[in-house]
Amino acid sequence: MGFYWSFLTVLTLLAITAPLALSFGMGGAMAARSRIAPVSWLGKGYIAIVRGVPDIAFFLFFVIALDQGIEYLRHQAICPDWPDAIRQGNDFIVCQAAKMPLSNAAPEVHDRYGFFIAVFTFAIVFGAFAGNVLFGAMKAVPKPQIETAESYGMTPRQTFWRIVVPQMWVYALPGLGNLWMVLIKATPLLFLLGVEDIVYWARELGATKTPRFTDYPHADWRMWYFLALLVFYLAFTRVSEIVLDRTMRRLTRGQATAGGEAQRKVAG
Repeated sequence: MGFYWSFLTVLTLLAITAPLALSFGMGGAMAARSRIAPVSWLGKGYIAIVRGVPDIAFFLFFVIALDQGIEYLRHQAICPDWPDAIRQGNDFIVCQAAKMPLSNAAPEVHDRYGFFIAVFTFAIVFGAFAGNVLFGAMKAVPKPQIETAESYGMTPRQTFWRIVVPQMWVYALPGLGNLWMVLIKATPLLFLLGVEDIVYWARELGATKTPRFTDYPHADWRMWYFLALLVFYLAFTRVSEIVLDRTMRRLTRGQATAGGEAQRKVAG
C-alpha cells in the first residue's frame, strides 16, 4: 500500500508545487521588471542564482538551511535563556522544544513536515526557472501595444495587468510547458529529500532482500518495478502534452502569432 500511496504523493507534490512555483516565478519576473533598482536586482539575482546552481546541490543545501533556519527562529522565541551556543563546531544544537518536528511527534507529523520542506524547495527552484520564462514573455509583448495603452492614459499598473499579462501567456506557455515536463521528471528527487516516493518503494519492494521485508523473499524484481515507473511517467507526460497543446491552441486563437495565423488559414 505504501507503493500505491507514493503515486498519490507524487501527484500531490505536482499539484501543489506547480501553482506555487508559478507564483514565485511571477513575483521574480515582476521584481526583475521593476523600475526600482534594488527590487530589480533582487528579482534578477533570485533568477540567476537559483538557475546557476545544480538542482541536486541546491536541494541538499536548501533543505538543511531551511530546516535549521526554522529551528533557529523557534529556539530564539521558545528558549531565550538557553546558556549554550547553538553552533558548536559542526553541530547545530537547539533546545528540545524548538525541534521541528518535536522528537516525540507521531511519524505522520515527521512525514508531513518532510513533504512540506520538499514542496517549498521544489517551488523555490522551479520558481526561478518560471521567473526567467515569464520575464522573457513580458519583454516579448509588442511595445506599440504598451505605448498605445499609455497614450490612452493608462497607468503603468493598468498597462501591466490589462495589456502585458493577458498577452504574455502566449509567449510563456511553450517554456512553461517544458518546465512542467522537467518538474515531472524531477519528482524522483523526493527520494534524496527523505520522502518515501515511488522510486524509494520500487527499490525497497523490488530488491531481493531488505531489512523491512525479510518475510517476503523473492528474486530481484527491481527491473519490473522501475519498468512500471517508466510506463507511469511516459503516460503522464503524454497526457500533459495533450493538455498543453490544447491550451496553446486556445490561447493563440485570434492572436497575431504563428499559431494564430495557422488557425486563421485553416478556418479560411
